[in-house]
Amino acid sequence: HEDKRRTRTTLPNDGSGDEVAVFHLFIITPMDTITEQERRLIERSKEAKSFAHAPYSKFRVGAALLSKSGTIFSGCNVENAAYPLTTCAERVAITKAVSEGHKEFIAIAVATDLEDFGFPCGGCRQVIAEFGLDIRFILTKPNGEYTVMTVRELLPHSFTAKDLEAKRQEV
Repeated sequence: HEDKRRTRTTLPNDGSGDEVAVFHLFIITPMDTITEQERRLIERSKEAKSFAHAPYSKFRVGAALLSKSGTIFSGCNVENAAYPLTTCAERVAITKAVSEGHKEFIAIAVATDLEDFGFPCGGCRQVIAEFGLDIRFILTKPNGEYTVMTVRELLPHSFTAKDLEAKRQEV
């Protein structure tokens, strides 16, 4: 059975004095709705989190990416004193996979220390979208709960190779 939870986020007002409330609906699914490979993926993401180099933010993230061939590539976030040089766990896993010749993926699991789900940043969403919008994204919590969605759901209206091939209006 599915456990549906709704959370509310209040965004700071834009100067008009009005706050904007955004509601998120998460579906927490029982562990028997994922495959054995995806269970291993979740465990590998937790292991990868333990290697995170996060001396500044203390925000540890681990990711594990499942390729179509069945190979799992893990990654952790690597912070740098020059903040823009920090690399996210999801991009580390993707980079490792691509550098070893893998470009087709089934799923990615992400683990953080947050009590709620730790969503990927926009940059990671875009990088993963490069390899497919139907890749399953498994977000986990330390208590074992998880939710599954696709990259398409995480990044609606994404910019992909199709946009580069689209017919353009002559100027």
